[in-house]
Amino acid sequence: MAEVKLSDDGLYYWDGSRWVSTLSPDGRWRWNGTAWVPLTDMVVPTFQAYQAYPQPAASRVPTRWTKPLQYATVAASIIYAAYTFSLPFWMTGTMSQAMNQAMQQQAAQNPDMGTPPPEILSTYTSMMTVTLWLAVFIVVALATVVIIGALKRWTWIFYAVLVLLGLSTLLLPFNIIGAVSGSSGLNVYSLPPWIYWASVGIGIPLAALFVCMLVAVIRYGPWAMPRRTDTPAAS
Repeated sequence: MAEVKLSDDGLYYWDGSRWVSTLSPDGRWRWNGTAWVPLTDMVVPTFQAYQAYPQPAASRVPTRWTKPLQYATVAASIIYAAYTFSLPFWMTGTMSQAMNQAMQQQAAQNPDMGTPPPEILSTYTSMMTVTLWLAVFIVVALATVVIIGALKRWTWIFYAVLVLLGLSTLLLPFNIIGAVSGSSGLNVYSLPPWIYWASVGIGIPLAALFVCMLVAVIRYGPWAMPRRTDTPAAS
């Protein structure tokens, strides 16, 4: 016979899903796991005290999905951080060129406005450089937190990553349209198609990871870890 798990005060036993009172209906006897023993020198708690006895939180157990999800999340974080880190080295010049072309087109369409001074383009380039490096700092910091959270299986990190991947997946069709047509319809300036293709190359694996994480949380729970339902070991 399996050993009965009793609470510290001996007034409850664990039936596999909840704590049940060991007291007899008349409150004069207590089940100790093997036999009924009389209650002596013991103050019987009220019914409200029985109900207030804390239920143990069921722990989660890993499955064969857990490790792959952790490693995939870590890999995706590293790749995306590296991609973002590369942006200031090639995106600044591209955006400056696109801005210059847009100003020239505006001047050609509205001759009365005249040509904007060169200082505007220089200021825009400096602002773009600062913005990109600020984005790099934020993304690298967030990626570091995600990596730590994935390795430690933090639940809130799982749901945060799931939301971010969902947003990235929603933007994927626009990047595909931009790669094919040269403009996604979301940008004011026209960018080279290869920039959209780079975004598509990053977005497809992220979308696949989003689908896997969504299936895992539906089937098992965060990090593909269902709750343990068996009887806890006796202390």
